[in-house]
Amino acid sequence: MATKNHRAAAPQPANRGAARIAGKQKDAAAAGRPNATRPALGDIGNVALDVLDGGIKLPEGIHRPITRSFGAQLLKEALANKNAVAPAQPVAARAVTKPARKVPAKNIPRPEQAPKENRKPSEGGAKHPEGNRKLSEGAAGSSRFVQKDGRKKHVYTLSTVLSARSKAACGLTEKPKPLIEDIDKFDGDNQLALVDYVEDIYTFYKTAQHESRPIDYMGNQPELTSKMRAILTDWLIESHQRFDLMPETLYLTIYIVDRYLSLQPVPKRELQLVGMAAMLIACKYEEIWAPEVNDFIQISDCAFSRHKILVAEKAILNSMQWNLTVPTPYHFLLRFAKAAGSADEQLEHMIYFFGELALLDYRMVTTYPSTVAACAVYVARLTLRKSPLWTETLKHHTGLHERQLMEGARILVSCHAAPDAQLKTVYEKYAAEKFGRVALHPPAALRDLS
Repeated sequence: MATKNHRAAAPQPANRGAARIAGKQKDAAAAGRPNATRPALGDIGNVALDVLDGGIKLPEGIHRPITRSFGAQLLKEALANKNAVAPAQPVAARAVTKPARKVPAKNIPRPEQAPKENRKPSEGGAKHPEGNRKLSEGAAGSSRFVQKDGRKKHVYTLSTVLSARSKAACGLTEKPKPLIEDIDKFDGDNQLALVDYVEDIYTFYKTAQHESRPIDYMGNQPELTSKMRAILTDWLIESHQRFDLMPETLYLTIYIVDRYLSLQPVPKRELQLVGMAAMLIACKYEEIWAPEVNDFIQISDCAFSRHKILVAEKAILNSMQWNLTVPTPYHFLLRFAKAAGSADEQLEHMIYFFGELALLDYRMVTTYPSTVAACAVYVARLTLRKSPLWTETLKHHTGLHERQLMEGARILVSCHAAPDAQLKTVYEKYAAEKFGRVALHPPAALRDLS
């Protein structure tokens, strides 16, 4: 009997579950949490309740709660019946939302703080103002430029300010890079321009110009003067023009003369013989159709025999150890004239005019060929009033600054301003229409070089 009473007093499984639920509710209430048995959610603003309340009724025989999908279906049917006469509108236009909670003005981001975002409406057309505000604030914080009245405005964030101050303190301020023109951009299809190797070639030239250079030899020549050398050079330029030779031949001829006079003393009566033999050697090195020995005898009015010319040729080559592959000022004039502006024909003629004037003056003998060419370019631009006188492109290709050219530039300006009456060949040559009459330009003033 006692056992039966005990079984009857034992709670059923359902009653035990109810007891646990009641216990959890008491614990939740004690902890301040909302009641676990809170009522079901009502309308969340994704259906038009005014239409549902007034015009939608559940069909007869159907008893079920109005869920989101079921309510949307009923709304669609109700609107279809209500607007049967009106033209059809898009679903998004027919969706009606409850007014969103008003956000205080101080929390609304200003237009310059954040760019407009493409906001995607939530289901049923509801929008979340708080979510949109946070999204806009995040975009503004990560952007350095914002749109305002159709213009970009820079926003100085803490990161950009600290970064700029750090660079300034370390001396790493950003400066615009100098503009260097690509002077070989139009020679890509010209195989003779050697665009792929031209920079390496001129790097080698600048290194090779330091070898086998003439020295200041007038102190070792008892019978010669700088004026005699200038007269010989003027005659060689005239002979070069008469034979219609390549420019490379003229510059190599003057190099051979200066190099040989640096190595061997020459009597006054044989100076012209040295010049003739030097031009013969240069013609054999540079020209396709070189003049013959008899041609040189004729231009010298038979002053020297064939035998003497050949003996002088052999003596010069042996003294120079047959080393004729050297960079002359003409090699650098070609490159620097291109860097100065190959499209300006007047400037190009003026550069070569000063290049040949430099051959006449003994003071330029010991100057490096690249410096001679750079001085010719500088004085040519100065004479033609070009601005700026020395561009970043010229600095890059010559490797020289203006202050390094002042001494040579003064020599060339003085040669142009006060020409010698006995040295007329260069002036007559470049006063011709073929060379743009550049020799007739008024010379630059020495005060412009101060």
